[in-house]
Amino acid sequence: MARNLLGCELRHDMPDGTTSGIIVETEGYLENGDRASHARFGPTNRSSVLFGPPGYAYVYFIYGMHYMFNVVTERDRTAGAVLVRALEPLRGIELMSRRRGVAPDANANLTRGPALLCQALGITLEENRADLDAGPLGIYAMRSYPDPEIMTTPRIGVGGSKEELYRYVVKGNPYVSRRQMRRG
Repeated sequence: MARNLLGCELRHDMPDGTTSGIIVETEGYLENGDRASHARFGPTNRSSVLFGPPGYAYVYFIYGMHYMFNVVTERDRTAGAVLVRALEPLRGIELMSRRRGVAPDANANLTRGPALLCQALGITLEENRADLDAGPLGIYAMRSYPDPEIMTTPRIGVGGSKEELYRYVVKGNPYVSRRQMRRG
């Protein structure tokens, strides 16, 4: 599913406006044996949403300052999610710029990274467990990328997963969070 989300629009409709972007970078997280997954210890108050059903948001707060947005992807009672790492800005660029405190011409940096995209789109813990089919936060099919336009790499900042190619990136896209050499 991490690969299939590339090219979809992540959109957030809020009272102050609509913001969105095309998903250009994702990372997959699994249940069993994935030391980086919040589901590795089974359902908890924080992680229970990861155990399905699919199509819901899992938003969490990290380092006491950043929100991270994930899409729950696996069938009911099986944990799995995809972290959305970067977006190519599409709608509401001026609003995203105000939220981030940067100039509108700094598009590449508006949503380059999971914390930055949450700030730009106004995603907070209020969106945790949101039904992504019901809005105001949603994912919409826009386009798909052929395999030659996608590269896989190890996840960023996940120790011990150098051989696990769970990060999916649109090759050459200037909005991805970090560039890495192609693997796999």
